[in-house]
Amino acid sequence: MTDEITFDDFLKVDIRAGTIIEAETFPQARKPAYKLKIDFGADIGVKKSSAQITVHYTPESLVGRQVMAVVNFPPRQIGPFRSEVLTLGMADANGDIVLAAIDKPVENGAKLH
Repeated sequence: MTDEITFDDFLKVDIRAGTIIEAETFPQARKPAYKLKIDFGADIGVKKSSAQITVHYTPESLVGRQVMAVVNFPPRQIGPFRSEVLTLGMADANGDIVLAAIDKPVENGAKLH
């Protein structure tokens, strides 16, 4: 477990639901990854993310899938790609990332409570 935070600290992290509208391989990444375009609805728009999720997912299986992402981190330059949001997942027993799942459809841009 990491250091304890306050509830106010948690409220600063803006986690939203979005739908992947485009996914492609990212051959320039140091570790295998995909470049994603995720639609977070009218207020936030479409954002880009780099995600190391190549073991469990193909680009084709990702398009149309809803994911959760932190939308208020500053953008991060990953090689030639500017990642604008952090797509969330957990490591499996082998250390490969499994996406955090939304089990029922929600509106793009919906905030995690």
